[in-house]
Amino acid sequence: MFTFGGGYVVIPMMEKYFVIQKNYLSKDELYELATISQTSPGAIAINLAVLVGYRINKKTGAIVSGLAGILPSFIILSIVSYSYSAFATNPMVNGVLRGMEAGVAAIIVDLVITMFQQIAKKSQKVLLIIPIVTFVLNYFFNLHPMLLIAGTILLMLFLLRDSGGEK
Repeated sequence: MFTFGGGYVVIPMMEKYFVIQKNYLSKDELYELATISQTSPGAIAINLAVLVGYRINKKTGAIVSGLAGILPSFIILSIVSYSYSAFATNPMVNGVLRGMEAGVAAIIVDLVITMFQQIAKKSQKVLLIIPIVTFVLNYFFNLHPMLLIAGTILLMLFLLRDSGGEK
């Protein structure tokens, strides 16, 4: 698995393969695993690969998926590190990387829209409002992310308590 743009770019790729082509997971299952992988320490792509591997084939699936996620990057970065000075100042390589940034941004925006649509289907409108309010509080009022996370956790605990623990 070789991508540019970080772990979020892997989610649509995994959806296409594991949900659409192979039907190993539902879209909801994949997004739940993606949520767990985001909250776990480490790289999102590796965490998600391990969780999907475990869901499909338990311990063996997790080990194989983890190695498959780590080894290609390790090998490629090892090779690139030896020839870094030749690539660092190459205008063509820099141009290609800048072009990739735009493509990666588009993929991430598409993922955000898709995940937002999945949340909208679940009839919990508060889940649609929380990301918007959190963004506004962080971006415009410079509220610390830890306060936002703690506030969101408290809000969800309060809402779950009022609904009798139902999602």
